[in-house]
Amino acid sequence: MGIRSVPVVEAKARFSALLAEVEAGMEVRITRRGRTVARLVPEPVIHAASLFEPFWADPPPDLVVLDDSPPESAPDLG
Repeated sequence: MGIRSVPVVEAKARFSALLAEVEAGMEVRITRRGRTVARLVPEPVIHAASLFEPFWADPPPDLVVLDDSPPESAPDLG
């Protein structure tokens, strides 16, 4: 959206309103004597599925793909 600079005194007085602007996509720079001392930036949106992407790339190394051979017979326990 854009960048807005506000002095510390104004940021303190209007903090809730500044947070609403940040939630809407704006970046707010807080200044003291004309120098930026802090930035309020929107948090990037993280989808739950993206947290699992590293696991989808490759199968775990301890899993082995078995061939289609017939199953082994179970031992006789009795």
